[in-house]
Amino acid sequence: MRKSFGIVAGAVLIALSGAAVADEQLEIGQKIYERAFGRGCGTCHDIASNPQLTANIKAGTLDRAKFEQILRDGKGGMPKAIDEIMKNKAVVKASYTEELAVDALYKYVSEK
Repeated sequence: MRKSFGIVAGAVLIALSGAAVADEQLEIGQKIYERAFGRGCGTCHDIASNPQLTANIKAGTLDRAKFEQILRDGKGGMPKAIDEIMKNKAVVKASYTEELAVDALYKYVSEK
């Protein structure tokens, strides 16, 4: 009985820690979106005439790899953003790598 309780308790802790990581990831993604370049991504991307990130991700026309490529290389009027993202205080505080920061931003935008 004790062993079963320990196994169940362990499984619950693992599930809760996974939820905490997901919540942290969304929070950091939101902070990147709201603060990149001092004004936030939405300054340009929430305007109807500019690429709508959420719609493109949900439609499957902007996958994670292409999203990262655009952040690294820029596109059209969009500057390279990866260096700016890595300066974000939330990213620095969480010690996120570039990959984790891009994951967080992509997750936030896809669930926005």
